[in-house]
Amino acid sequence: MKSGKLDRKITIERYTNGGLDAFGEDTAGSWGTFITVAAWRSDVSDAEKVSAGQVNAVRMSRFIIRSSINSRTVTPKDRINYDGKTWDIHGIKETGKGRLKYLELTAMAQAD
Repeated sequence: MKSGKLDRKITIERYTNGGLDAFGEDTAGSWGTFITVAAWRSDVSDAEKVSAGQVNAVRMSRFIIRSSINSRTVTPKDRINYDGKTWDIHGIKETGKGRLKYLELTAMAQAD
């Protein structure tokens, strides 16, 4: 893949635990920006899921990003923020060879 195809900017967010308050109770954590990277996006499918009696439309896409020290720590516990939507990461795999290594992130978001 050529660098020019990485024509989108995505933000990978990571959840941070809030810790304990003065009474030893867990405080709410929050999602924050982990890294912002250039990516290539390809839609895999759109579908409808039925859960709890409701029909939800979802979109699945693949985001390809450059492999780096930070991007190699991304896990399905993280999420992608792109185009005003939150994408849950369902799969991560390495692709490419030599110096041109990339990560392919398969992610799902609620459709409009």
